[in-house]
Amino acid sequence: MTATTPWTQTRIAGKTADLFAPRNPVEPARGVLHLHGHSGTTLSHNPAYTSALERHGLYCLCPHGARSWWLDRVCGEFDPEIPPMQYLRNEIVPWMQREWLLAPPRIALTGISMGGQGVMQLAFRFPREFPVVAGLAPAIDFQHWHGRGLPLDEMFESREASRQATALLHIHPLNWPRHLFFACDPADAEWFDSSDKLAMKLSSSGIAFDSDLETSAGGHDWTYFDAMAEKVIGWVAEKLEYVARSV
Repeated sequence: MTATTPWTQTRIAGKTADLFAPRNPVEPARGVLHLHGHSGTTLSHNPAYTSALERHGLYCLCPHGARSWWLDRVCGEFDPEIPPMQYLRNEIVPWMQREWLLAPPRIALTGISMGGQGVMQLAFRFPREFPVVAGLAPAIDFQHWHGRGLPLDEMFESREASRQATALLHIHPLNWPRHLFFACDPADAEWFDSSDKLAMKLSSSGIAFDSDLETSAGGHDWTYFDAMAEKVIGWVAEKLEYVARSV
């Protein structure tokens, strides 16, 4: 923790979350709900993202979600009864409203890998609540991880059942987040195809989006994620400013 860019940690409905409050928040308050990847690494104390959040005056909350894929079904590793998506909407968003006077649509969604597909899942289902969403290396085709002895095996009885729950199948051609961005390093051998398929699906559906599928900085690791920090947070700040002026 530093004195100028403090991260803290709290418990929200019995679960851990990392918090960032900028020294000079923009008015009205705006913020980011960030979903971590399969490793559980949040943005807490990350120099690249901390600097970008501070520069743009944005609050940030990073809930800990285990290896739940942030879906609308129970994952025992996260909670024996509450699906993570329900937890985000019923506990995390109200907490941001109470503590930071932040409420949709002034909450942007960002996520990396597992979290990248998680924010797409949330925004595609509730685009009016979350009109600003940015995913880095979104692990959309997570059905390929079914059968590896991970919590995903307990959540779905088969690979096909998990495929049916992927974000691509929740895109509605008449109802989508108005500000959508995703990026993936072309050197990301496992997840680049997911972003490429997402781009094709959105284009064929006539849905507007921004993307970066050209920048390369190390593949699927934090070298790339950090290199994209200012681009992602800067894009989010710009779109939140537009939303704030529109409401």
